[in-house]
Formats: sequence, C-alpha cells, structure tokens
Amino acid sequence: MRPPFPFSAVVGQDEMKLALALTAVDPSIGGVLVFGDRGTGKSTTVRALAALLPPMHAVIGCPYNCAPAAPQGLCGVCGESTAAAGLPEGVVPVPVIDLPLGATEDRVVGALDLERALTRGEKAFEPGLLARAHRGFLYIDEVNLLEDHIVDLLLDVAASGENLVEREGLSVRHPARFVLIGSGNPEEGELRPQLLDRFGLAVEVTTPDDLKTRVEVVRRRDAYERRPEAFAEQWVAEDAALRDRLVAARAALDGMDTDDAVLERASELCLALGTDGLRGELTLVRAARALAALDGDAAVGEDHLRRVAPPALRHRLRRDPLDEAGSGVRVERALAEVFAG
Repeated sequence: MRPPFPFSAVVGQDEMKLALALTAVDPSIGGVLVFGDRGTGKSTTVRALAALLPPMHAVIGCPYNCAPAAPQGLCGVCGESTAAAGLPEGVVPVPVIDLPLGATEDRVVGALDLERALTRGEKAFEPGLLARAHRGFLYIDEVNLLEDHIVDLLLDVAASGENLVEREGLSVRHPARFVLIGSGNPEEGELRPQLLDRFGLAVEVTTPDDLKTRVEVVRRRDAYERRPEAFAEQWVAEDAALRDRLVAARAALDGMDTDDAVLERASELCLALGTDGLRGELTLVRAARALAALDGDAAVGEDHLRRVAPPALRHRLRRDPLDEAGSGVRVERALAEVFAG
C-alpha cells in the first residue's frame, strides 16, 4: 500500500492547510468546510492529514478508541472494565474516517451484528462510522450532496457528542466526538444552513492562476505517482517538524492568555458583520488561541484574530441583496473598519 501524499508537499492552499492544523490543535473549533473547484487538492490534503497527526493513547481493543486518562468519557464496556481492573493502554493512529455519500443509516450509526445473531443467537451491537471516528476526524467529500436524513443524524451527534442507537431491541449509547471535515464544489449545490453552522472554519480553494505554482503542482504530483515511497521520504522531515509544532501547541493551549481587549475586538467584528448568535465569536477566539499556540506566542493578539477571521466568519454572514460583494470581501472590509485604529 503506497503512502499518502505528504501534507507538507501540498503546494499553495495555505488557508486550507492552516485551518486543518488549527482543528488538530483544538478540536473544539468545530471542523473545517472546504469549498472550491474540482481538482484543487481538497481530498488529497485532508487524507494527508492522517499521516501527519501525532498518535494518541487509547484502550486497546475498544471500537471507540476510548481515552484511558478520561474515565468520564469511556464507553459502557470500558467503564465496566475500569471498575474491575486496569485498562490495556496503547498508542494508535488518530482515525480519519471517510463517510461515503451512499452510506446507509446503519453503516453510519451502527446496527445489530447479524453474524453473531444468526450464528450464536446473541444480540450484539456492530459499531458504525461514528464510532470509528471518535476522537478523530470524519471526512465527507461532496458534503453538499449528503442525504437529508444523514445530515440530521450528524447534527444530533455533533450537538451532543454521543451516538444513541435504539433499534432491533438494542439500546446503545457511546461517545462520538469528532472533527467534521467536509469538501465540495459550490456549483453542485448549497449546504443546508444547519449543517453549515456546525463547521467552525470555512475555506475557499481555487485553481492556481500563476504558471510557477501550476508547474510545481504538476511536478510534485507526477513524482508522487511514479515513485510514491521515494517522494514521501523527501518530506518526512518537514512533516515531522509540523507534527512537533502541533504537539507543542496542544500542550501550550490551556495556558494561553486571552485578554478582554481581544474578546472585545472579536465581538466588534461580529457585530459589524451582523452574524447570528454567538458561535462566531466563540469560534473566532478559539481559532485565534490555537493559532497563537501554533506560532509559539505567549498570548493571543489582534494579529491572530485578523488571520483567522475570514475562515471563521465568511460562512456565517446573512445574505444582503443590496451588497453583491462576496463573503470574503465583506469580512476583509469589516476587518479594515474594526482595526482601523
């Protein structure tokens, strides 16, 4: 099996790469929506994230990747084992799970294990994709084409952090906290507002319009297709350096200072843009804090807010029939007004 395309080798698309890195530092940001042209590296970059992420501690054999150090978040099986004896602990890769468009509800949430029911007469639960994605990433390509009943399921689980399955005489509740990543082409349809609001960051990717960048994209992709192992080896050091930054940023996140002046700036910006609710401010502050930690800074500053404001707010704007400017332009305009002093 050939290695994935290295994350550090992706040419351009800096905003998308930064957004993914920020959610890796702080999953509470709420996920990333990547919209743009076909063939711009959306899926490649997301899948490259899996090889970049540092491994995590988990209970060996648990289908939900329970964290041994967080007993309050254990599944039912691990919770019972804790009362009897210690849990076998190991290091496993962070899951990055694909949710295909044609996936059935049973495949997503889990269902009765038919093999055990037929061969042993036992009523047992077979975990679905949401179980496998716990503590990791759930990736949906062409997310704007996802069926409505699957969208409703995702909204319920994203809000509660738990997946509840009650069917065929089963009643199972298990933790399902994951970072949702979606990609799509806006020409193929819009995303439901309820799901759109669940994404913490939204980035727009476009086809490179300069010759040098386009040639470099083709050169690297061709080298990867011809000799994937040799190409991946060339980028091991760069990916390792970024991985170390992610680990350091996670460790520094809790101690990161965010003074009231920064919070006021965030609220001023959201007021100027007329965003609904307070999720915009919360996401903006969390993303700025994660960026400060990733940069190795001691505190969150206005520069961090400015850098994360476009992806944090562009998908939260109300439509203004009197303003034909795109959402990105409106955010930049509001930034210039709020930070004019």
